[in-house]
Formats: sequence, C-alpha cells, structure tokens
Amino acid sequence: MDRLSFNAMAAINEDRLIRQQLSNDIANVTTVGFKQTFEATIQPHQAVGEGFDSRLQPRLYTTDRVRLDAGPLMVTGRDLDVSMNHKTVMGVMGNDGKLAFTRRGDLRVNPNGVLETGSGHMVQGQDGGPITIPVGSRINITKTGEIFAADPTQQGIPQEQVVGTLMLRDASTTNLIKREDGLFRVDEKPLGTDFATGPEPVSLTPQALEGSSVNPMASMVKLIEQSRSFEHQVRLIKESKSNDESGASMMKAS
Repeated sequence: MDRLSFNAMAAINEDRLIRQQLSNDIANVTTVGFKQTFEATIQPHQAVGEGFDSRLQPRLYTTDRVRLDAGPLMVTGRDLDVSMNHKTVMGVMGNDGKLAFTRRGDLRVNPNGVLETGSGHMVQGQDGGPITIPVGSRINITKTGEIFAADPTQQGIPQEQVVGTLMLRDASTTNLIKREDGLFRVDEKPLGTDFATGPEPVSLTPQALEGSSVNPMASMVKLIEQSRSFEHQVRLIKESKSNDESGASMMKAS
C-alpha cells in the first residue's frame, strides 16, 4: 500500500499546476490578445533517499514561454484598434515602470491625452517614450505602426500629421515569458530589457482585434481528463487501503 499510495499522491500533487493553468486559460477565453504560455509533461523520476531505491516518482516538467500563435481576427472598424500580425509584439510600460510587451491592441487615449492599452498600460513609441494624441483628433494607424492625427474641424480636406510610431518588434527569434501583470518580457534577461527585432517584418491589421489564442473546447477536454485522472488516483489509494486491510485480516485469522 505504501508504494502505491506514494506514487498516487505524488501524481495528484504534480497535476495540481496543470489544473491551475487550464483554469487560467479558460478564464481568459475572451481576453483580447491573450496568449497561452504553459506546457507541461509528467515523466517518471527515480526517488532519492534511503529505502526509496525501487521507487519511481512522477515529476512535472514545465516551460512557461509565450506561444505567439495567432488568435481569431475580429474586425471592429474602430480607429484605435490594431491586431498584430505574425510574431509582432508591441512595447508598453508595465506596472513597475519598465518596458514590457503585449499583443493587446484595444488602444485608447486617457484623460491626459496619452495612448494606452485597454488594460491601462502606456504604449511606448519607437523612441521609447509615451505617445501623446492631440485632443479631439481623428486617428489613423497604418500597417507599419505610424500614427496619424487629423483635426476633424479643419476646413477643407483635413491634413494628417504623424504624432508617433508604435514600438513594434518581431519576436520570431526571441523567447518571451509572462510577467506577473500578464505582459511579456525577454526570457533570461532583466526586467525592462528591449530586444532587436527579428527577420520578419512587423505589421498590423488596423481597425481589428486579435482574440484569445485559447481553444475553449480543447481546454475543457483537458480539464475533464485532469478530473478523471484525479478520481483514478484517489480510487487507487482507496483500493490499496482495502487490499492492505484484507491482508491484515487474513493474518489475524491464521
């Protein structure tokens, strides 16, 4: 009973992180630009210690790198909405005041006239500073990230002027991981580290948003499989206890 219970309890404990991540993915099915990061696999591992020579313990191996697989494209027609194509990411300022990256493209202008994402993170310009939008301007964002503003009250044909350029990077050759606030950072580099754009050209789809990359059906199926695995492990512990009690009863009878 001891060995069987040992392995079953270890499997339940290792599966815990997978269940948490699946729950987080399902909670972000409708989050704009959300990207999955967590991949895990369970492999047998030789237990270490006196008396454990014949025991194999399940161990969870994980990676938390951002997967930039494209989510569904939603055309909104809104001037400040942009969807990043391929592996393009956009620079923003994190809650700690340091440079971070995101795929969230539902932009807005805050009361101070500064461009920010729908989650309130200040968008960074190509020069590393914030982007200020003239009050009341009509905005046009190009496929390469240039932001044009025009005064709608201007007589005749409104003249557009460049007011900034989004900080865009191609992350096709750079590993990104998630920060605590959900933004991306460069793996194995200090917080706020910028990176050289990759070989693919950066590009946007204006007036559109990218949905979450989470497949709700696939995530629900995995969550059900996890629930069945938990029930199976608990059943193993109960059966081993029953077998142990039966053996003890036979010893008493003899």
